[in-house]
Amino acid sequence: MKKLIYLTALFLALGYYSARAQVTVTAEVRPRTELRNGFKTLTDEAKDPAFFTEQRSRLYLDYADSTIKFRVAFQDIRIWGETSQIFKEEYGKTFISEAWGQYYFTNAFSVKAGRQIISYDNQRFLGGLEWAQQGRRHDALLFLYEQGKSKLHLGFAYNQDDDVPEPGFLQAPGAGYYSVSGSYKTFQYAWFNKAITDGSVSLLAFNAGYQNADTTVSYKQTFGFVGSKKLGGVKLAGDFYYQTGDLNNNTVNALLAGINATVETPVTPLTLGVEYVSGKDDDDTSTDVTAFSPDFGTNHAHNGFMDYFYVGPANGSVGVTDIYVKTSFKVAGGALNAHIHEFLTGSTQLAEDGTELSKAMGTEVDLVFTKKLKGGVVWNLGYSQMFATDTMEALRGGDKGALQCWAWTMITFKPTLFTSK
Repeated sequence: MKKLIYLTALFLALGYYSARAQVTVTAEVRPRTELRNGFKTLTDEAKDPAFFTEQRSRLYLDYADSTIKFRVAFQDIRIWGETSQIFKEEYGKTFISEAWGQYYFTNAFSVKAGRQIISYDNQRFLGGLEWAQQGRRHDALLFLYEQGKSKLHLGFAYNQDDDVPEPGFLQAPGAGYYSVSGSYKTFQYAWFNKAITDGSVSLLAFNAGYQNADTTVSYKQTFGFVGSKKLGGVKLAGDFYYQTGDLNNNTVNALLAGINATVETPVTPLTLGVEYVSGKDDDDTSTDVTAFSPDFGTNHAHNGFMDYFYVGPANGSVGVTDIYVKTSFKVAGGALNAHIHEFLTGSTQLAEDGTELSKAMGTEVDLVFTKKLKGGVVWNLGYSQMFATDTMEALRGGDKGALQCWAWTMITFKPTLFTSK
């Protein structure tokens, strides 16, 4: 706590004594209460719904002048009630969310190093995952060139864990082995974006290295294209990603492709779209990896808010075809967003008797009401329901006849506590 007070005092002093610098201190408190009854996967009548409140609390310290930018963000994540009212021990859920510095060699060219959010375009493959209370962060080094309508970012990371004492990092058998599951050992990427008339185009090349059990490293490459263009009264957007390389000596050959169109109507904007994410056929006996994985994206923002696909281990290698309609209405001084998704498998799946399952997995309806209150406070209220099919039940278990729903409410307080300008 003393360190936090000292850092805050330092930033306040910099704000008062540097005429060219801007210092900002921002706080955030975001509790979210959820009722889960079939969230992520099908439930059945024998199971009780889950009901809980999870809270995110953050303190952002930002400094910027003509040469550098700097941010430290402290974060605490907890479930209401998990710590007793009177306690002497904290359980390690307070940590650094962001800690990075950015140095500008010129107005266009800079380098950024530290723990940071890496988020591009529609966040399909690289996103901040800010819906999750903890968010997604990378320890990385970035080189950024941004001039006019063009941007070029190069990113590099090399991860190591602390399972051996510090001298082991200098010289020891197996000192370079990375044992943190679910993460990459290394990555290198290039992202290019160019604004065009009434739209933009982005290109991505991402190489990720994953530690194998035998101490070798597998490298998987993802190449992506994201574009948007407004033609008359219609806005078109699309993306295409292809994955190749290998995982544990298994060849990777997978893809994702999506396209949507948004039309402004006299009542509300209307978006129609489809996305295909490749999977692996049940009768495919090869070791090839044909299921696309949106590894570092904000997956909650895609394929329905109930997170049946690509959030955690959900969906396995089935893949998905998502046909959707999205719209928004002005209601009670806020906005009501309504989404309908029709989910099909992205591969051929078989029943236990060997017959082919129907591709139809289910229909999801998502409703989210958002209202901005006084002082910059934002209130959200959401309800989602999955109408599952026999195929979904066969793939996921549970009982498709049970009520599969998710309800939640969230309020976000994010005041600026201090700014030097």
